[in-house]
Amino acid sequence: MTNNMQNEIDDPTDPRLDVFLGLRDHHARQQREQPGGDMAGNFIAEGVSVIERGLAHGYELTSVLCDARRVNRLSPVVRDTNVLTAKGEVLTAVTGRPELRDPLACFVRPTLADPVSLLRVGTRFAVLEGINNPNNLGVIMRNAAALGVDAVLLDPTCADPLYRRAIRSSMGQVFAIPHARIGELPDAIGLFREHDVTTIALTPSADVDLRDLETPGNKIAVLLGAEGPGLTSATMQAADLRVRIEMSHDIDSLNVANAAAIAFWVVQS
Repeated sequence: MTNNMQNEIDDPTDPRLDVFLGLRDHHARQQREQPGGDMAGNFIAEGVSVIERGLAHGYELTSVLCDARRVNRLSPVVRDTNVLTAKGEVLTAVTGRPELRDPLACFVRPTLADPVSLLRVGTRFAVLEGINNPNNLGVIMRNAAALGVDAVLLDPTCADPLYRRAIRSSMGQVFAIPHARIGELPDAIGLFREHDVTTIALTPSADVDLRDLETPGNKIAVLLGAEGPGLTSATMQAADLRVRIEMSHDIDSLNVANAAAIAFWVVQS
Protein backbone atom coordinates (compact mmCIF):
# COMPACT_ATOMS: atom_id res chain seq x y z
CA MET A 1 0.00 0.00 0.00
CA THR A 2 1.10 3.58 -0.54
CA ASN A 3 0.24 7.00 0.76
CA ASN A 4 -2.84 7.16 -1.44
CA MET A 5 -4.46 5.17 1.38
CA GLN A 6 -4.60 8.42 3.38
CA ASN A 7 -8.10 9.82 3.77
CA GLU A 8 -8.91 13.13 5.45
CA ILE A 9 -12.15 12.98 7.42
CA ASP A 10 -14.18 16.13 8.00
CA ASP A 11 -17.32 14.54 9.49
CA PRO A 12 -17.11 13.37 13.14
CA THR A 13 -19.91 10.85 12.46
CA ASP A 14 -17.94 9.10 9.70
CA PRO A 15 -18.28 5.34 10.44
CA ARG A 16 -14.56 4.84 9.82
CA LEU A 17 -14.00 6.58 13.15
CA ASP A 18 -16.21 4.19 15.11
CA VAL A 19 -13.32 2.02 16.36
CA PHE A 20 -11.66 5.10 17.89
CA LEU A 21 -14.69 6.44 19.74
CA GLY A 22 -15.10 6.17 23.51
CA LEU A 23 -11.41 6.07 24.38
CA ARG A 24 -11.85 8.62 27.18
CA ASP A 25 -14.14 6.30 29.16
CA HIS A 26 -11.44 3.88 30.23
CA HIS A 27 -13.66 1.40 32.06
CA ALA A 28 -16.26 1.24 29.28
CA ARG A 29 -13.59 0.93 26.60
CA GLN A 30 -11.97 -2.03 28.34
CA GLN A 31 -15.37 -3.73 28.55
CA ARG A 32 -16.05 -3.06 24.87
CA GLU A 33 -12.79 -4.72 23.85
CA GLN A 34 -13.41 -7.86 25.91
CA PRO A 35 -15.22 -10.98 24.61
CA GLY A 36 -18.85 -10.12 23.96
CA GLY A 37 -18.15 -6.39 23.52
CA ASP A 38 -18.73 -4.54 20.27
CA MET A 39 -14.96 -4.01 19.84
CA ALA A 40 -13.95 -7.50 20.92
CA GLY A 41 -11.98 -8.22 17.76
CA ASN A 42 -9.81 -5.10 18.01
CA PHE A 43 -7.55 -3.15 20.30
CA ILE A 44 -6.07 0.35 20.14
CA ALA A 45 -2.40 1.27 20.36
CA GLU A 46 -0.95 4.77 20.57
CA GLY A 47 2.31 6.29 19.34
CA VAL A 48 4.53 5.72 16.31
CA SER A 49 7.14 3.52 17.98
CA VAL A 50 4.46 1.42 19.68
CA ILE A 51 2.64 0.91 16.37
CA GLU A 52 5.91 -0.04 14.68
CA ARG A 53 6.60 -2.65 17.36
CA GLY A 54 3.16 -4.14 16.90
CA LEU A 55 3.78 -4.47 13.17
CA ALA A 56 7.26 -5.90 13.75
CA HIS A 57 5.80 -8.67 15.90
CA GLY A 58 3.22 -9.62 13.32
CA TYR A 59 0.11 -7.89 14.64
CA GLU A 60 -2.39 -6.98 11.93
CA LEU A 61 -3.06 -3.25 11.58
CA THR A 62 -6.41 -2.16 10.13
CA SER A 63 -6.34 1.66 10.35
CA VAL A 64 -4.52 4.63 11.86
CA LEU A 65 -6.00 7.95 12.99
CA CYS A 66 -3.54 10.82 12.79
CA ASP A 67 -3.69 14.59 13.21
CA ALA A 68 -3.60 15.90 9.64
CA ARG A 69 -0.91 18.41 10.69
CA ARG A 70 1.36 15.62 11.90
CA VAL A 71 0.92 13.00 9.22
CA ASN A 72 4.43 13.54 7.87
CA ARG A 73 5.81 12.43 11.23
CA LEU A 74 4.54 8.93 10.62
CA SER A 75 7.22 6.47 9.61
CA PRO A 76 6.90 4.87 6.16
CA VAL A 77 5.89 1.54 7.68
CA VAL A 78 2.92 3.23 9.36
CA ARG A 79 2.06 5.54 6.46
CA ASP A 80 1.76 2.56 4.13
CA THR A 81 -1.58 1.50 5.58
CA ASN A 82 -5.10 2.86 5.90
CA VAL A 83 -4.31 6.26 7.45
CA LEU A 84 -7.24 8.46 8.45
CA THR A 85 -6.39 12.13 9.03
CA ALA A 86 -8.52 14.74 10.77
CA LYS A 87 -8.42 18.20 12.36
CA GLY A 88 -10.30 20.40 14.79
CA GLU A 89 -13.83 19.31 15.66
CA VAL A 90 -13.34 15.79 14.36
CA LEU A 91 -10.38 15.20 16.66
CA THR A 92 -12.25 16.87 19.50
CA ALA A 93 -15.20 14.51 18.99
CA VAL A 94 -12.91 11.49 19.12
CA THR A 95 -10.25 12.46 21.66
CA GLY A 96 -11.62 15.50 23.50
CA ARG A 97 -8.80 17.63 22.14
CA PRO A 98 -8.47 19.57 18.86
CA GLU A 99 -4.95 18.18 18.41
CA LEU A 100 -3.65 14.62 18.48
CA ARG A 101 0.00 14.42 19.47
CA ASP A 102 0.38 10.67 18.87
CA PRO A 103 -1.41 8.61 16.22
CA LEU A 104 -3.98 6.02 17.25
CA ALA A 105 -3.92 2.61 15.59
CA CYS A 106 -6.54 -0.10 15.45
CA PHE A 107 -5.10 -3.63 15.44
CA VAL A 108 -6.81 -6.99 15.08
CA ARG A 109 -6.83 -8.79 18.41
CA PRO A 110 -5.14 -12.19 18.04
CA THR A 111 -6.37 -15.41 19.59
CA LEU A 112 -4.93 -15.85 23.06
CA ALA A 113 -2.17 -18.40 23.45
CA ASP A 114 -2.84 -21.72 25.17
CA PRO A 115 -1.12 -21.62 28.59
CA VAL A 116 -0.24 -25.31 28.37
CA SER A 117 1.71 -24.76 25.16
CA LEU A 118 3.63 -21.91 26.82
CA LEU A 119 4.45 -24.02 29.88
CA ARG A 120 5.75 -26.81 27.69
CA VAL A 121 8.34 -24.71 25.88
CA GLY A 122 9.33 -22.02 28.40
CA THR A 123 11.37 -22.08 31.61
CA ARG A 124 10.65 -18.69 33.20
CA PHE A 125 7.14 -17.39 33.81
CA ALA A 126 5.36 -14.51 35.51
CA VAL A 127 2.00 -15.35 37.07
CA LEU A 128 -0.21 -12.38 37.91
CA GLU A 129 -3.12 -12.33 40.34
CA GLY A 130 -5.45 -9.31 40.51
CA ILE A 131 -3.13 -6.91 38.63
CA ASN A 132 -5.92 -4.64 37.39
CA ASN A 133 -3.97 -1.39 37.04
CA PRO A 134 -3.12 -1.12 33.31
CA ASN A 135 -0.02 0.98 33.94
CA ASN A 136 1.45 -1.51 36.42
CA LEU A 137 0.56 -4.37 34.10
CA GLY A 138 2.25 -2.69 31.14
CA VAL A 139 5.48 -2.08 33.07
CA ILE A 140 5.47 -5.69 34.28
CA MET A 141 5.14 -6.84 30.67
CA ARG A 142 8.06 -4.62 29.65
CA ASN A 143 10.17 -5.95 32.53
CA ALA A 144 9.28 -9.51 31.59
CA ALA A 145 10.33 -8.98 27.99
CA ALA A 146 13.60 -7.37 29.07
CA LEU A 147 14.59 -9.82 31.80
CA GLY A 148 14.23 -13.28 30.32
CA VAL A 149 10.63 -14.21 31.13
CA ASP A 150 9.23 -16.56 28.49
CA ALA A 151 5.52 -15.89 29.09
CA VAL A 152 3.14 -13.97 31.34
CA LEU A 153 0.11 -15.84 32.68
CA LEU A 154 -2.81 -13.83 34.03
CA ASP A 155 -5.68 -14.82 36.28
CA PRO A 156 -9.24 -13.76 35.32
CA THR A 157 -9.11 -10.61 37.47
CA CYS A 158 -6.07 -9.06 35.78
CA ALA A 159 -6.39 -6.18 33.34
CA ASP A 160 -6.03 -6.63 29.60
CA PRO A 161 -2.38 -6.47 28.44
CA LEU A 162 -3.63 -5.18 25.07
CA TYR A 163 -5.55 -2.28 26.57
CA ARG A 164 -4.19 1.03 25.26
CA ARG A 165 -2.74 2.26 28.57
CA ALA A 166 -1.05 -1.06 29.27
CA ILE A 167 0.49 -1.11 25.79
CA ARG A 168 1.73 2.45 26.17
CA SER A 169 3.31 1.89 29.59
CA SER A 170 5.01 -1.23 28.22
CA MET A 171 6.50 0.93 25.42
CA GLY A 172 5.04 -1.61 22.99
CA GLN A 173 7.01 -4.47 24.55
CA VAL A 174 3.76 -6.24 25.38
CA PHE A 175 3.91 -7.37 21.76
CA ALA A 176 7.23 -9.10 22.39
CA ILE A 177 6.16 -11.40 25.21
CA PRO A 178 3.57 -14.20 24.92
CA HIS A 179 0.71 -14.06 27.38
CA ALA A 180 -2.27 -16.23 28.24
CA ARG A 181 -5.14 -16.45 30.70
CA ILE A 182 -5.25 -19.16 33.34
CA GLY A 183 -7.99 -20.11 35.76
CA GLU A 184 -8.47 -18.66 39.20
CA LEU A 185 -5.67 -18.93 41.70
CA PRO A 186 -4.83 -20.87 43.78
CA ASP A 187 -6.62 -23.64 41.83
CA ALA A 188 -4.46 -23.00 38.74
CA ILE A 189 -1.30 -23.80 40.74
CA GLY A 190 -1.96 -27.43 39.83
CA LEU A 191 -1.32 -26.59 36.18
CA PHE A 192 2.24 -25.56 37.03
CA ARG A 193 2.91 -28.69 39.05
CA GLU A 194 1.74 -30.81 36.10
CA HIS A 195 4.51 -29.22 34.05
CA ASP A 196 7.22 -29.38 36.75
CA VAL A 197 7.22 -25.61 37.28
CA THR A 198 8.30 -24.39 40.74
CA THR A 199 6.01 -21.58 41.89
CA ILE A 200 7.52 -18.75 43.92
CA ALA A 201 5.22 -16.31 45.70
CA LEU A 202 6.67 -12.84 46.22
CA THR A 203 5.47 -11.45 49.56
CA PRO A 204 6.91 -9.10 52.21
CA SER A 205 5.83 -11.57 54.92
CA ALA A 206 8.06 -14.41 53.74
CA ASP A 207 11.00 -15.64 55.83
CA VAL A 208 13.25 -16.40 52.86
CA ASP A 209 15.23 -13.59 51.25
CA LEU A 210 15.01 -13.62 47.45
CA ARG A 211 18.82 -13.42 47.32
CA ASP A 212 19.04 -16.77 49.14
CA LEU A 213 16.61 -18.50 46.82
CA GLU A 214 17.44 -22.07 45.90
CA THR A 215 14.98 -23.68 43.51
CA PRO A 216 14.61 -27.30 42.50
CA GLY A 217 14.20 -28.06 38.83
CA ASN A 218 14.70 -25.85 35.80
CA LYS A 219 11.29 -24.20 35.47
CA ILE A 220 10.26 -21.27 37.67
CA ALA A 221 7.13 -19.14 37.91
CA VAL A 222 7.16 -15.89 39.91
CA LEU A 223 3.74 -15.14 41.43
CA LEU A 224 2.83 -11.47 41.83
CA GLY A 225 -0.24 -9.87 43.40
CA ALA A 226 -1.94 -6.52 43.03
CA GLU A 227 -0.50 -3.27 44.35
CA GLY A 228 -1.53 -2.97 48.00
CA PRO A 229 -3.23 -6.28 48.83
CA GLY A 230 -0.62 -8.46 47.14
CA LEU A 231 -1.22 -12.15 46.62
CA THR A 232 -4.16 -13.75 48.38
CA SER A 233 -3.24 -15.84 51.42
CA ALA A 234 -4.61 -18.95 49.69
CA THR A 235 -2.32 -18.43 46.70
CA MET A 236 0.70 -17.81 48.92
CA GLN A 237 0.04 -21.01 50.82
CA ALA A 238 -0.42 -23.01 47.62
CA ALA A 239 2.90 -21.83 46.14
CA ASP A 240 5.95 -24.05 46.45
CA LEU A 241 8.09 -21.26 47.94
CA ARG A 242 7.49 -17.83 49.47
CA VAL A 243 10.22 -15.17 49.27
CA ARG A 244 10.68 -11.51 50.09
CA ILE A 245 12.82 -8.65 48.83
CA GLU A 246 14.82 -7.34 51.77
CA MET A 247 13.99 -3.68 52.55
CA SER A 248 15.70 -0.80 54.33
CA HIS A 249 14.46 2.26 56.24
CA ASP A 250 11.31 0.50 57.51
CA ILE A 251 9.83 0.32 53.99
CA ASP A 252 7.63 -2.73 53.76
CA SER A 253 7.27 -3.17 50.00
CA LEU A 254 7.91 -1.84 46.50
CA ASN A 255 5.60 -1.01 43.65
CA VAL A 256 4.63 -4.36 42.14
CA ALA A 257 6.27 -3.59 38.78
CA ASN A 258 9.56 -2.70 40.51
CA ALA A 259 9.40 -5.82 42.64
CA ALA A 260 8.71 -7.86 39.52
CA ALA A 261 11.83 -6.52 37.81
CA ILE A 262 14.03 -7.52 40.75
CA ALA A 263 12.51 -11.00 40.93
CA PHE A 264 12.79 -11.55 37.17
CA TRP A 265 16.45 -10.56 37.26
CA VAL A 266 17.23 -12.94 40.13
CA VAL A 267 15.56 -15.97 38.55
CA GLN A 268 16.94 -15.49 35.03
CA SER A 269 18.03 -18.80 33.53
